[in-house]
Amino acid sequence: MKKRSSNPALLVMTLPGLILLVAFHYLPIGGILIAFKDFSYSGGSFLKNFENSPWVGLKNFEFFIQTPDAFIITRNTILYNLVFIALGTAVSVFLAIALNELRNRRAAKIYQTFILLPYFLSWIAVSYLFFGFLSADKGIMNSMILQPLGTKPVEWYSQQAYWPYILIFANLWKYAGYNAIVYLAAITGIDPDYYEAASLDGASKWQQIRHITIPSISTVITLMVLLGIGRMFFADFGLFYQVPLNSGALFEVTNVIDTYVYRALMNSGDIGMSAAASTFQAFVGFVLVVLSNWVVRRIDKEKAIF
Repeated sequence: MKKRSSNPALLVMTLPGLILLVAFHYLPIGGILIAFKDFSYSGGSFLKNFENSPWVGLKNFEFFIQTPDAFIITRNTILYNLVFIALGTAVSVFLAIALNELRNRRAAKIYQTFILLPYFLSWIAVSYLFFGFLSADKGIMNSMILQPLGTKPVEWYSQQAYWPYILIFANLWKYAGYNAIVYLAAITGIDPDYYEAASLDGASKWQQIRHITIPSISTVITLMVLLGIGRMFFADFGLFYQVPLNSGALFEVTNVIDTYVYRALMNSGDIGMSAAASTFQAFVGFVLVVLSNWVVRRIDKEKAIF
């Protein structure tokens, strides 16, 4: 406590982050109660509406069980997230190691900027970039690549077979650079003496990466994977809604829990059902994090989050 009080500037610097954390992560927890009510707007203020709305128990949660698309949206949400976690981790670690091995630091900063840039683009902007490539009549893929090769143009926004690969590529393109920076920060914290000793012992660059770099950042990798597992039942709404341009022909491969709930909410206006969906996702995510952390702790206590 004495040490903390001697650094008031650091405490002040943490206030914006703490305020945002409380405002957007802890205060909304009270909204979980709406999931157990038949919420109505007819009462005036929010508190009055909440008081006048009757309790309905688990009725709002039956939406997921009774919907005919429950299997499809759950399958898509889980499988996409599994691929995002596996491929995203592998690509991000590869990029981080590649950036760290560049001897030209100026070139490394340029590459780092380029791979980080997509992260700051909104999914709306990204959707228009993809539309410029995939548009049926004037898209780059059809007009500049397929047609000159004598191949018939493809109606990309009505062909389901291509979209799992397109969505996976879009996710990697947008997030791999950001995650690579996290791993790069962990790599730069490795003691250079390890590499010098390995070099003197005749270890090749690949051997140094395999036996020093990757084991040294394994704790960070584990942490990022556990956080990803915690969001297994959450889908990136912008990716699955904006990039396919909400095309009905693609729903079977692009519809996930978040987009399905959004469309149902827009059609019915049922706030209680929407709150139930968020509560369900958060609860499952919590259970997955606890179970995953338990497995990691059984293997190596040092890599567990708690």
